[in-house]
Amino acid sequence: MEEQLKAVTHWVNHTFGPLALRFFHALNVQPADFEKPIPEYVVMSMVVFVIGIIFALILRSRLSVERPGALQQVCELLLTNPMSFGIRDLLDENVGLDGRKHIAIVGTITIFILLSNLLSLVPAFSAPTAIVVVPLACAIITFVYFNWQGIRHHGVGGYLLTFAGSPKSPGDWVLAFLLFPVEIISTSARVLSLTVRLWANIFASDLLYTIFLSLLVKLTLFAWGKFAVLGAVLAILPATIPLAFIALHIFVAVIQAYVFTVLPSIYLGMATADEH
Repeated sequence: MEEQLKAVTHWVNHTFGPLALRFFHALNVQPADFEKPIPEYVVMSMVVFVIGIIFALILRSRLSVERPGALQQVCELLLTNPMSFGIRDLLDENVGLDGRKHIAIVGTITIFILLSNLLSLVPAFSAPTAIVVVPLACAIITFVYFNWQGIRHHGVGGYLLTFAGSPKSPGDWVLAFLLFPVEIISTSARVLSLTVRLWANIFASDLLYTIFLSLLVKLTLFAWGKFAVLGAVLAILPATIPLAFIALHIFVAVIQAYVFTVLPSIYLGMATADEH
């Protein structure tokens, strides 16, 4: 598996690997690979964080009310836009005006996922969201956050009662015993659904691109060995067809970031609603 690692992963492990091993030893944890103790998805996630911080610093230095630049306008469209699928728009729609206080956490996860999904467009990097543990971490953060907001809004007892349909009459309490376990299982399953949806789509997108590019390159090399002119003609395929897969990957990356925004917004709205 070593040859599949990106150069930046090798460099990070060469530079910080010994420090990581000492850290693991202090925690009495055995890394999966002693030669490369820092997994590639961790390296790529850190790359995404660095890119996000750099963009934020550049944006902050160029903020202007009178003359907003292109970067500021793009970021504003991520927040709110005429089609109402910005981060603030979705929170306003599903949570109400109080939803704007959740922009920081929901927006951070959205931007992290968007940048992570797009990272593999650069050949030197790979998408950390193509490894299942990264979408799982995002899903767990989302799950903990919307449940915590539900507890803050209703109180522990009141929030638990929402899983039973907020019973009031004796008949409601009878139904509550049937409804409660179903709602608990359904709510817990959101971690799995968020994880699998994001991971499967990004993994499949990357895999399709790699497979088709490999097939096209092999076909071109085979044709070149048989007949140089035919090989030169077929060389157009691996140079142009991947552009369609790049466009498809960008589309999938944006859609999955959108889905990971709208679903947490819906979950927050359900958790903090006064009536279910």
